[in-house]
Amino acid sequence: MKVAVIGIGSNSVRLLMAEKQGTSLIRLMRDREGTRLFAGLDAQGNLSAESMACTAAAVQRMAENARKAGADMLRIFATSASRDAANGAEFIRLVQQAAGEPPEILSGREEAILSFAGASAVVREADPCGVIDIGGGSTELVIGGSAGIERAASCQIGAVRLFRLIPIRGREDMPAVEKAAAQTLAEDFPELPGSPFPRAWAGTGGTFTTLSAMARKVPWTDRTNMHGTRIRLEAVQAIGEELADMTPEARKTLPGLQPSRADIVVHGICILMAVMRHLRIEEVAVSEWGNLDGYLLQRC
Repeated sequence: MKVAVIGIGSNSVRLLMAEKQGTSLIRLMRDREGTRLFAGLDAQGNLSAESMACTAAAVQRMAENARKAGADMLRIFATSASRDAANGAEFIRLVQQAAGEPPEILSGREEAILSFAGASAVVREADPCGVIDIGGGSTELVIGGSAGIERAASCQIGAVRLFRLIPIRGREDMPAVEKAAAQTLAEDFPELPGSPFPRAWAGTGGTFTTLSAMARKVPWTDRTNMHGTRIRLEAVQAIGEELADMTPEARKTLPGLQPSRADIVVHGICILMAVMRHLRIEEVAVSEWGNLDGYLLQRC
């Protein structure tokens, strides 16, 4: 059966279509469009009409393409920005009108568990293991293994969220962003007595694919070279500092960096640095799979 899912994130809208065979997926089609839904969230917690319309149009286009490609089932879900929005009901109606399918608003825990289901395979030899999913509005952290999910949390730190709060004009500004992320992590994902953090971690999302592409010196579109890349904290910091000292326009010329991510990429890297220090992670394995894959595996 051909199944498709569209995920409405805080930074982008993504599509995954696959042939589902039992508990495995044969991935057929992917698509992504940066719409910055979270950037349209005002001081009163309302999404702007422009950000909602742009996002709904992207969902409509992807839904039409999936149906034309023969999808037997299409599902849509939304995450952090939609959870936070005071006018979320209005946005849901707009998306349903555009795509003919109502989006499901995932809780932070649900989002985290689906990210684990999709991304943890890259470190499947470890039991337990963890998954980090850095998004635009939130960061999901999950620990699990053969016995099931041990901990799952959605932390209120994301690349777009921090970009709006703390500017980065050079590497000297990075510690302030990392400190803000670390403070949230200490509150939302503290270390528990008798429950040490696992050693093996997978990372999913644009921050990780950017780091992998830059470390391997390949274009960000080359997924074959991304999956399974191991990145250590020293490399994360070095790449972050290099990018922080460049203007967003200069970053767009780098083949390893997706142009639409040029302004927020260093904020995502600062979040990852805070996560790695907080959880005492030596290296992260990059996964090209994430919550879209997890959704198809668990809910379709």
